[in-house]
Amino acid sequence: MPDFRLRDATPDDAPILSDLGRRTFVETFGHLYRPEDLAAFLRGHDVDAWQAELADPNLTVRLAEDGGAAAGFVKVGPLKLPVDTDRTAAELRQFYILKPWQGAGLAQMLMEWVLGEARARGAQELYLSVFSENHRARRFYERYGFVFVAPYAFMVGDQADEDHILRLTLEAA
Repeated sequence: MPDFRLRDATPDDAPILSDLGRRTFVETFGHLYRPEDLAAFLRGHDVDAWQAELADPNLTVRLAEDGGAAAGFVKVGPLKLPVDTDRTAAELRQFYILKPWQGAGLAQMLMEWVLGEARARGAQELYLSVFSENHRARRFYERYGFVFVAPYAFMVGDQADEDHILRLTLEAA
C-alpha cells in the first residue's frame, strides 16, 4: 500500500522534477512524436528550466513521494492559456503521475491540493489544457466538474496537438 507524502517542491528538487517530468511525458505520449519534436519539448524539463520555475514566486509545485520515491507532481500558477475571463483565475499547468502510481488514489490527493491552492490564490475559476485523446485524464477532470471551453494547439516541437481547454468554477471556501 502506498505511503504518499505531498510537499511543496523547492529549487533543490529541480533534478527530481526534471527526471519525473521527462519520464511521465515519454511513457504517456512519447510514441506520438518524431524524435526531434520530443527532444525539443523535453528541453522544457531541463534542470535549469525547473530551477527557474521553482524560483518563481507565482508558481507552486507540489511533489508527491511514496516511500521517498518521486511518484508525481502538479504545478499551479497564474492563468496563461488564451481564454477571456473577467474573473480571478488560476491555471493547473501540469499534472503528472508515473504509471506505477496511477489508480492508487494519488491523483485525487493532488487534485484536492490543487483546488485548495487555487482557492487560496483567490481564484474563482481554474483552467487547464488536456490532450483531446487523453480520455482517462479528461474523464478524471470531468468528474471534478471541469467543462470544455475551447480547443487549443499544444506544441510539441513542430507538432501541434489538439488540446482541450477546460474550466472549473470554484465555489467560495
